[in-house]
Amino acid sequence: MAHLFRDLSLGHSKREPMPRPSPLQTKSQPMPSQLTSADLQSPLGQLASQLSDSDLRFTAYDVFLAVWRTSSSKPLSTSASFNSDSPSHNSPGQNHNHSPNTPALQRSLTSAAASKMKKALGLKSPGSSPGSKKSPGSGPGSGQGKSKRPVTVGELMRIQMRVPEAVDARVRRSLLRIGAGLVGRRIESVQLKQSDFTDQQEYGEWQKRNLKVLEAGLLLHPRVPLDKSNNASQRLRQIIHAALDRPIETGKNNESMQVLRTAVMSLASRSDGSLSDSCHWADGIPLNLRLYEILLETCFDINDETSIIEEVDELMEHIKKTWVILGINQMLHNLCFTWVLFHRFVATGQVKMDLLYAADNQLADVAKDVKTTTDPDNSKILSSTLSLILGWAEKRLLAYHDTFVSGNIYTMQGIVSLGVSAAKILVEDLSTEYRRKKKGEVDVARNRIDTYIRSSLRTAFAQANSSRRASKNQLNPLPILAILAKDVAELAIHEKHIFSPVLKGWHPLAAGITELSSGIVQVLRAADKLEKDLVQIAVEVAVDSDDGGKAIIREMPPYEAEAAIGNLVKGWIKTRVDRLKECVWSQQANQEGRAPSAVEILRIIGEPLDAFFQLPIPTHPTLLPDLIVGVDKCLQYYVIKTKSGRGSRNTYIPTMPALTRCEIGSKFQGVWKKKEKSQNSQNRNSQVAAMNGDNSFGTPQLCVRINTLHCIRSEMDVLEKIIITHLRNCESAHEEEFSNGLSKKFELTPAACVEGVQQLSEAVAYKIVFHDLSHVLWDGLFVGEPSSSRIDSLLRELEQNLLIISETVHERVRTRIITDIMKASCDGFLLVLPAGGPSRAFSRQDSQIIEDDFKALKDLFWANGDGLPVDLIDKFSATVRGVLPLFRTDTESLIERFRHVTLETYGSSARSRLPLPPTSGQWNPTERNTLLRMLCYRNDETASKFLKKTYNLPKKL
Repeated sequence: MAHLFRDLSLGHSKREPMPRPSPLQTKSQPMPSQLTSADLQSPLGQLASQLSDSDLRFTAYDVFLAVWRTSSSKPLSTSASFNSDSPSHNSPGQNHNHSPNTPALQRSLTSAAASKMKKALGLKSPGSSPGSKKSPGSGPGSGQGKSKRPVTVGELMRIQMRVPEAVDARVRRSLLRIGAGLVGRRIESVQLKQSDFTDQQEYGEWQKRNLKVLEAGLLLHPRVPLDKSNNASQRLRQIIHAALDRPIETGKNNESMQVLRTAVMSLASRSDGSLSDSCHWADGIPLNLRLYEILLETCFDINDETSIIEEVDELMEHIKKTWVILGINQMLHNLCFTWVLFHRFVATGQVKMDLLYAADNQLADVAKDVKTTTDPDNSKILSSTLSLILGWAEKRLLAYHDTFVSGNIYTMQGIVSLGVSAAKILVEDLSTEYRRKKKGEVDVARNRIDTYIRSSLRTAFAQANSSRRASKNQLNPLPILAILAKDVAELAIHEKHIFSPVLKGWHPLAAGITELSSGIVQVLRAADKLEKDLVQIAVEVAVDSDDGGKAIIREMPPYEAEAAIGNLVKGWIKTRVDRLKECVWSQQANQEGRAPSAVEILRIIGEPLDAFFQLPIPTHPTLLPDLIVGVDKCLQYYVIKTKSGRGSRNTYIPTMPALTRCEIGSKFQGVWKKKEKSQNSQNRNSQVAAMNGDNSFGTPQLCVRINTLHCIRSEMDVLEKIIITHLRNCESAHEEEFSNGLSKKFELTPAACVEGVQQLSEAVAYKIVFHDLSHVLWDGLFVGEPSSSRIDSLLRELEQNLLIISETVHERVRTRIITDIMKASCDGFLLVLPAGGPSRAFSRQDSQIIEDDFKALKDLFWANGDGLPVDLIDKFSATVRGVLPLFRTDTESLIERFRHVTLETYGSSARSRLPLPPTSGQWNPTERNTLLRMLCYRNDETASKFLKKTYNLPKKL
């Protein structure tokens, strides 16, 4: 960008910058009301030069137009309204020449779409109020003749900066000559003659302004620090001081001009260490920030000082192009814009809350920028700006009882938010002390609000104390303690109803004493002691009175501090239990249904117990049951959630098939197998469909839940011992208060844990056997020819699952789960025999195979003495052992036994026709349904004839 400063900007500063117009020639637009605030000095820095506001404004406009001369590849054309010879000279917005070469600066404004920038800042678009509908340039003084809304960005900026049309026209004509008429020549060789100005006074004012700008940018506030021995700076200073008394001759070969040009170029071209060869004449702090602040202020409507114009998006897009000249970056832009919004809110009477909220929203962007800034100068400006904003806010918040009332309480919310935002950046991002502390150790927002509350209450109480002293001089004054009590009550009520609703967003205790703390208990206990001491004194003094002091005692109703403490403790317990319940359950949900470790659960449970005994209260034994019951219910809630929905025995056992028939010699028909497999598969899928896609139903996950519940149950005794230890150390505890029946207090959780372990264990067992191993049990065991589909495959996969269980489950509950798996395996083995569907059929010769396979199943769980005890295996295999002899029994005996059992059940009425027994699923060698299903699966002619004759069951399905 070096050519920009050499060819244009510096040229402007020496020859072409627009002059401040003569009042006789050009009518300047009226200035708005002075936007100042006594307690707000600009944090962006004070200029050491004597540049007036209009000097800075015209310079900022120079920079704005200069950028657009160089940032566009097209020339900056003029229009009829900018031509001093045009009849429409005094009518802005009319007869503009929108030629194809018109650059972006003169493109039409978009007014239909709502401003995205205003929306992001939370600013409202103009409403129905009369003032809000005015557009820039439409008010008095915006120009002579009929006024119209500006239609280009350039015209809008001219109006917003209150630049007269003649001045604007002169600058544009000079830019056109430079950009088009003098191609190939350097701008330093172009002279702006005195004839370009209307009179000598106007020319002299222009020259002095530009010399003061050069002095500010190159001598007083340079971006690159000056060396005291720099000859160019000394020459420039001499020329400027001499020229302020006597204007410089601007002839082409004038010696003073040659010296001035050489000195300026030498100073402006000094490198700041960057790779860029840019000239630095307007990018030094605070000159650049003041110029940029002026540009940002053009976003406000000149007819309504509190409103931002609708065209702010396009205007801001053009303003940001000045960054290259002014040395502005995104962080400085966000910071300057925050200051402009905040200052406008303060200077306009603090009535437009939208501006305050917009400043707060913009400050959020500053908070993001500051985390990556390393420039010490930027950090200094940032700290200065935020400190000023915070200081202004705290003047109102440290005594907010004096600042806010119910009528303006809505402003408090915005001021608190802005102040807290500024404080957080200052502490968390700019404070070296904060960085040395652990993250989360300091709660900036809470600390600030706590300070505001304490300071405001102290101030309000001190003022009330002054009123009490004044009341002493009144006739018949109230007792001082009565006045004190009245003042405290009024202050507390006022605090709770007016200010607490605003402050509680940053401080959880701002809404009043609803939470117990050590300090509150100490105050209440001190009040209780004071009350008792006063009562004792009154009794002793009045003991000799006629009524023995009864009258005075009646006038001293007790405060009952112990009851107040008890109520606060109960509220404290309820809050902790509610938090505990949410915390416990959310942890489970956050781990995708997997139960968290028992250690973590017990740590969370132990926190409120430890905190309870740290409270400085005298009634721990009395209030402890409330806490224990709450914790007990919370743990029970967790246990119920842990075990619920995880399935049960009936979830996994397949639906009992209907009675089937097998034809001799066709016991393994392909059509039967296909049909039965499809039907059984459909039944099982319908029962476990909800579990197939849920990781929480996996065997390892269910085992983790079992471990957790078992550990909780085991640690209940530990919790009780800890409680007893705490109680023994309490100041008012008695042995009988905690030694009798304390273990009964935790009544819900132990029972829930035992039940939960039992349910989950059974669910794991039946899931493994009937769901995970269904392909080798239900779909494989004894299908077709029994001798070729024996139990070996089931035993191999069952053993793999037992290994997983042994490695995952706690040893104290391992036996229970393995026992449940053995029980489920026996149920599965037995279900296959009398209810395995039409793909299975057995002859008497198959009985030995069946008995051998069942023995192999039992041996797996016995594991040569290292597994389950023999008596346990015998207990849960008794039903299978009772049914197996039926496979050795001849068919005639089975039929006779079935008839006999049926006649015993129904009597003589069953002689003519044997009723069809219902399906019970309870296998027993003397049960009718068991005997009938044995006949259905018996592969011989006798069984087929009996079933056909008795129940008309077909030989072939």
